[in-house]
Amino acid sequence: MSLRLYNTLTRRIETFQPLAPPRVTMYTCGPTVWNYAHIGNFRSFLFEDLLRRHLEASGYRVFHIMNLTDVDDRTIKAAAEGGKSLSEHTEPFVRAFFEDRDFLRIRPAHVYPRATTSIAAMVELITTLLEKGYAYIGEDGSVYFSIAKFPAYGRLSQLDKRELKVGARVSSDEYDKDDPRDFALWKAASPLDEQVGAAWDAPFGRGRPGWHIECSAMALSEIARFGVKTLDIHCGGVDNIFPHHEDEIAQSEAATGEPFARFWLHGEFLNIRGTKMSKRYGNILTVRDLKEEGVDPAAFRLLVFSTHYRQPLDYNDQALEAASEGVRRLGEFHERLSEVAGEAAGKEGPATGVVAARVPEAVGEFRRQFKEALDDDLNAPQAVAALFGLVREGNRELDRGAWGPEDAWVALAAFREAMDVLDLLPGEPEIDQEFRAWVEAKVAERQAARRVRDYGRADAIRDELRARGVELEDTPDGTRWRVQRGAGTRGAVQ
Repeated sequence: MSLRLYNTLTRRIETFQPLAPPRVTMYTCGPTVWNYAHIGNFRSFLFEDLLRRHLEASGYRVFHIMNLTDVDDRTIKAAAEGGKSLSEHTEPFVRAFFEDRDFLRIRPAHVYPRATTSIAAMVELITTLLEKGYAYIGEDGSVYFSIAKFPAYGRLSQLDKRELKVGARVSSDEYDKDDPRDFALWKAASPLDEQVGAAWDAPFGRGRPGWHIECSAMALSEIARFGVKTLDIHCGGVDNIFPHHEDEIAQSEAATGEPFARFWLHGEFLNIRGTKMSKRYGNILTVRDLKEEGVDPAAFRLLVFSTHYRQPLDYNDQALEAASEGVRRLGEFHERLSEVAGEAAGKEGPATGVVAARVPEAVGEFRRQFKEALDDDLNAPQAVAALFGLVREGNRELDRGAWGPEDAWVALAAFREAMDVLDLLPGEPEIDQEFRAWVEAKVAERQAARRVRDYGRADAIRDELRARGVELEDTPDGTRWRVQRGAGTRGAVQ
């Protein structure tokens, strides 16, 4: 079964075939760094991470481009309100995005072009559109794209062409849905632009780029290294379909005469307890909030992958708790397989003398189900179901002694291949020194109680530690302890 993806452009699931296999060029709309990206943004980034990982696991060589929008209406306004230059305001949020990306284990893109360092490419693209008659200079000194000159406008968003407002212009980067007008490619410099350092000289007047031209210019510049003008895949959230992606298509294809992207993939929204995230509702959550709450990044990944990327996702306490429990089970199964296989937690291979003589039926069935699920338009929920099916069957076989080291190794290899795509193993919690000292003192107190046979006190201490997420294991070499992910591991303990 070959990879099939839902193409927003055609509203059909189509067999994926890149222009020049095994290379895949993939552009994903990155953050606008006027503030911290919220977890709804990262829901999109995670579905794109899954797509990239599955493509690479399937043998493709992915070239991943993600832009950083560091100049637009919002960044300029925020910089001015803070009394800073544009770069002074955006740079901390760029660093924060990379930190959040790494926390959620999202593979870095190969390039992160920034709008402010790609002005020359934008000026060149706008010049081409002016020369070809697709753009014009308005009376306000800004450059606009003429949608009347591009008959295919509206294909992606399936707008009713009768609604096109020919000759009407909109200079805002974001405007009302289903309100297509000539949009700004280049905005004449305003006093506010000049104040924050967001103005550049161009043959058609001093100013700064509109939001839509930025992505087109950056994408086309990056894939030019391969001698092509068409992306294999372009991704983003459903809110980007119009106007952003519709406008990208118009300006790119008008300039090059070739399709801008062959496949368009869009992820649905993430809601908070049934309500769309909004400043109005005061329910904006960032990755920093997840960190402060002690959420395991693997749990958030599992929560996201438990819903298909084209379906709305609800983030709530019950779903997160279920995902945390699922991650715990995956971690325990991985440890159990590693122990039975007789090898360390690394990836070097089976222990000396362990040879995979056969593939257990459950493992073979899992491999088939897992790949078929992801080949079917990234059906992550089905892939996750197959993974937990392997956990259940594997534990059953291990319980009854049917799997020896060879079987465990084969299962472990398949499990790790799946983890390379989903990346759902629990992470090590961060433990501050005060909490560590408290745990060590409690463990010592419990050991003292056991030495004098005060088992009631020893059990009470174990319960106290467990309430803070600390699990104990008594071994011939002493008592070992570990903290479950999500437990409170910071601050004073009374």
